[in-house]
Amino acid sequence: MSSTEIAVAVRNLRRRYGDRVVINGLDLTIRKGEFVALLGESGCGKTTLLRALAGLDPVDGGHIDGPTQPAVVFQEHRLLPWAPLWQNVALGMETAEGRAKAEAALQEVGLAGREDDWPRNLSGGQSQRVALARALVREPRLLLLDEPFAALDALTRIKMHVLIRKLVARHQPGVLLVTHDVDEAVAIADRILVMRGGEIAASYLTDAASATTLREQLLKELGVESDSRAA
Repeated sequence: MSSTEIAVAVRNLRRRYGDRVVINGLDLTIRKGEFVALLGESGCGKTTLLRALAGLDPVDGGHIDGPTQPAVVFQEHRLLPWAPLWQNVALGMETAEGRAKAEAALQEVGLAGREDDWPRNLSGGQSQRVALARALVREPRLLLLDEPFAALDALTRIKMHVLIRKLVARHQPGVLLVTHDVDEAVAIADRILVMRGGEIAASYLTDAASATTLREQLLKELGVESDSRAA
């Protein structure tokens, strides 16, 4: 695999908090255009890994070969309430060219014509669409998603799943999605990783089994008894 095909490569990553080891010699590679979901119990190190990849937290060892400023979308949209939508998208490049790029990005996420609107006028799903536009406007090599759809209602979440898949297919960043939702991971990821003990304990390709079979395998990995019923 050439370096141009790799969005991020992690080797022997280590992170501890005091005496507690959170990430223990973790290896991970995400290819350009690949959508990877990361599952694991609370406290297993998922968000710590994402924050390390984002450059938001230091690490205690290992190597990360990736962009210095990947794009990040959090569960909270973090829009600036005093700025119109186009300025929220074009943060740091509020020029005529920046506005044009922001308008194009807002159109991509289904908010054409709303560039001069204010965050207070948006629904939760619309706010996350703006956050996605802000993340993708600079064509990032790596897109990090920290449970960005967790607070949305079920129907809006499904619509966002369709949207993010279309955006990733168009822009081709490597994607790491941290989620607690097995069904979400199965629905939108190309590859699903299970984190346990500070390491990647299991890896599944979503096209290698039916959604039902994959869901049962993942629940078993996570220590959850299957809720399937015999026919």
